[in-house]
Amino acid sequence: MTHTPLTTLVRRCSPLAVMALLLGFVGCATTSTSTNSDNAPKAVSAKSAATPLAKGIDPKSDPNPFPSTYVAAPSVMTALVHASVLTGNGEEWSDATVLLADGKIAAVGPSVTIPADAIVIDARGKWITPGIIDVHSHLGVYATPGVWASSDGNEATAPNTAEVWAEHSVWPQDPGFERALAGGVTTLQILPGSANLFGGRSVTLKNVASVTAQGMKFPGAPYGVKMACGENPKGVYGRRGRAPSTRMGNVAGYRAAWIAAREYVRHWDEYHAKIARGEKADPPKRDLQMDTLAGVLRGEILVQNHCYRGDEMAQMIDISKEFGFHIAMFHHASEAYKVAPLLARENICLATWGDWAGFKMESLDGIDANAALSHRAGACTVIHSDDAIITQHLNQEAGIAMAAGNRAGLNITRAEAIRWITSNAAKSIGIDQYTGSLSVGKMADVVVWSRDPFSVYAVAEKVYIDGNLSFDRSITTAPRSDFEVGRSATVGFR
Repeated sequence: MTHTPLTTLVRRCSPLAVMALLLGFVGCATTSTSTNSDNAPKAVSAKSAATPLAKGIDPKSDPNPFPSTYVAAPSVMTALVHASVLTGNGEEWSDATVLLADGKIAAVGPSVTIPADAIVIDARGKWITPGIIDVHSHLGVYATPGVWASSDGNEATAPNTAEVWAEHSVWPQDPGFERALAGGVTTLQILPGSANLFGGRSVTLKNVASVTAQGMKFPGAPYGVKMACGENPKGVYGRRGRAPSTRMGNVAGYRAAWIAAREYVRHWDEYHAKIARGEKADPPKRDLQMDTLAGVLRGEILVQNHCYRGDEMAQMIDISKEFGFHIAMFHHASEAYKVAPLLARENICLATWGDWAGFKMESLDGIDANAALSHRAGACTVIHSDDAIITQHLNQEAGIAMAAGNRAGLNITRAEAIRWITSNAAKSIGIDQYTGSLSVGKMADVVVWSRDPFSVYAVAEKVYIDGNLSFDRSITTAPRSDFEVGRSATVGFR
């Protein structure tokens, strides 16, 4: 082999290449040919470009394979005038106007200029709030009629089923959606059940008529993953002679899953880094279960954690810190009042009922003032349903919780309590930039109530979704579900 003189290399190479050469490294990036023993030119092969993975094999290739097809229904500019208004932002006004235009909140307050082409509705004596958001619903996955064929909420076949997605069980024609709409519910988070440590992904839906789940999916809403503490997973699998059968088995199962998820993230990150550098690399095997947990670790998927006891909430927070993720909300949270300052400090919301407690051991210490005490401690408090009946009356459920707090001397106002089913609820599932309050520019998801919404006599008279009048109690319309034909005719949702 012939050798090129050093002076020639210096002329051909960049200064950095020369420095590398003098330090004992070999090669020069600008050299395009080499010579063999026969002194004949020989091309230097470039690094082979990575072969693109087949569609669907790389989890980053299509992170949203079931995209929303929701399109807001047409709306008209509407001014709701002379109403009592709870904005969801901590404000309460009397004799105020809410102006809806182009599907958004255009103006709200006691002094609103009404365009000449707006439809004006006199709401004197009525109350107006943002649309109600139910953050814990099983509508569609435990649909009516409640028979085995429509029981699709719990994939109770393994402690970790993070690979399943609730939207693939949602039956959009569940009549429960229409009943919830008649109660002012405009948005719902549909969750898998709580049989497993990891139950699967949640989906957030607009409460609109559709023949597909994609047609109801809330555009831009993040996914959640359902986790469960306590009695449910240890009971389901312990009775089968499988792990977990204890609370310590639960915790071991969480930690093992997060260790595996961390490794999964590392392997894919290393693969993508090598490809970005132009290096050859073998991709890891895609795992749908790990995709969901990896989404949590990357901050893309929110943890929605079924957990009743205060001590278990503290343990789950420790686990989240061990593996570097954040818990968005504890659901049911009967003992939230015991750890409310901790939840406030960690910016974790809690979702609970007004007075539903004591129905099993882990809810034994639940108290009626739970929501109010937690709220007063600074925690993001939400009232949820977890029930096809309660979802029709979440305004009353919030009223029960408010009244319990006030009996305890906490002085909860209407302006505060409405946040439990509107703006706080929106924050807890990651959609507060879109809805949850009567803020200018947000979706015109609005309810007109017959009277004070916390009254047991209050009913939703009109419900707007994106400015479209989606429910009007004064108008008799054909039911959206075949199962509601008789009910609609006899009770008219009154």
